Amino acid sequence: MFFRQIIGQEALKKQLVQSAQNGIVPHAQLFCGKAGAGAYPLALAYARYLNCSERSDTDACGKCPSCLKYNALAHPDLHFVFPIYDTKKVCDDFLPKWREFLAANTYFNMNRWLDFVNVADKQAVIYERESSRIIQKVRLKIYEAAYRVLLIWMPERMNVICANKLLKLIEEPSPNTIILMVSEEPERVLGTILSRSQRVNVAPIRADALAATIREKFSLAPEDALQIARMSHGDYLQAVNYVETSEENKFFLEQFKHIMRNAWAKNVKEMKTFANEMHGIGRERQKHFLKYAQNIIRENFMLSLQEPEINYLNKEEALFSARFAEFVNERNVFALMDELSEAEKHISQNGNAKMIFFDLALHITALLKL
Repeated sequence: MFFRQIIGQEALKKQLVQSAQNGIVPHAQLFCGKAGAGAYPLALAYARYLNCSERSDTDACGKCPSCLKYNALAHPDLHFVFPIYDTKKVCDDFLPKWREFLAANTYFNMNRWLDFVNVADKQAVIYERESSRIIQKVRLKIYEAAYRVLLIWMPERMNVICANKLLKLIEEPSPNTIILMVSEEPERVLGTILSRSQRVNVAPIRADALAATIREKFSLAPEDALQIARMSHGDYLQAVNYVETSEENKFFLEQFKHIMRNAWAKNVKEMKTFANEMHGIGRERQKHFLKYAQNIIRENFMLSLQEPEINYLNKEEALFSARFAEFVNERNVFALMDELSEAEKHISQNGNAKMIFFDLALHITALLKL
């Protein structure tokens, strides 16, 4: 990964380059942002740049011995940690798959990773067993790089024991060891890790930069590309979903209609049917749906305020929302968002999905009448 491959984020790229050039490199950094904003590729490009022996003022060379190893994601002083689904294994057991996945995906999220390894219905975690491997790696002598880099994706999914051992490494850093963590939900990271790490906030991609990228990639008209970029709120993965007319988004829209219509009609039987259907789609897709639902509620509130110029719905969503928006107002919008967010939290904590979605439908029933 190179800085030049990352969409937008010019100010942040410049900041990271200056950090490396000045030799002021915090030993523990937490890159925070949506997957589609580019936090992980930024961290990986930064790791490459730190160890490039022929780097320019803007990027790594791609040709020095270090860069050649980074090209293959096989530098001996670059170590990957990421959520896995098998309690009896560690990340190194999945390393060939992980390298293959990174080679094929510059921007990605948990759904894509689990789909890639054909376990979309499982929960991925960084298990306690991983902590011993992490400690072993940082105790090894650095082979050849200026910096040993430990790149951790989603530290919020660390087992508590593993997280506490990582904290000890951050408090007592090994010489020339850089720990780069990439988080989508930093509020779920162990508080003491947060307080001891330098936070790098990765903002959503600017609409003009995102529009330029998807216009070139998908041969879109400029006005269509800009509309999709705005609808995506600076999230490249969401933009690609819109361009490809994602079947998953169509499914989520139908499920959203289902829960709202049955809540309004107080149709308890259909609420149970909805809860059963959502139970069967897998935990990661359940969370994805709840994020999608929060976005639709937010967009409908903008419609209810008669602010169409800052509304980013696709045609199918806009058609439904033309009549639904009147039910989202200042009296219930925050409560609706809270209920959806709370359901997402309970799903993340392995709660019973049938109960969570049925309870959600019941709460929505009361809120839509406000």
